[in-house]
Amino acid sequence: MADDKEPSGAEKMFGDFAPALVAYTDDVLFGQVWKRPELSPKERSLVTVAALTTSGNTDQLVYHLGLAKENGATEQELVEAITHLAYYAGWPKAMSAMAVAKRAFRGN
Repeated sequence: MADDKEPSGAEKMFGDFAPALVAYTDDVLFGQVWKRPELSPKERSLVTVAALTTSGNTDQLVYHLGLAKENGATEQELVEAITHLAYYAGWPKAMSAMAVAKRAFRGN
């Protein structure tokens, strides 16, 4: 029987190229870690946006800003979080993250 489920982002990106990474991403990270009840999805999203910003991993930030909005974070909260991180993560990382957020939220 065919699986009619829409492929995950990891599956679309890596498919048969890196099946173990796809499985860990889908089954462990999003299937188990993100579903733990100790933090709400919104809190997990804010932590994730902060971690990506502080580490300078802006490639993953577009997806996680969108997920954060789906999880209840407002654009204003996300912009404020990135602004706050400028003092803890460093100005260049916050400026890079804010540029990604602006493109994600405003398209320019």
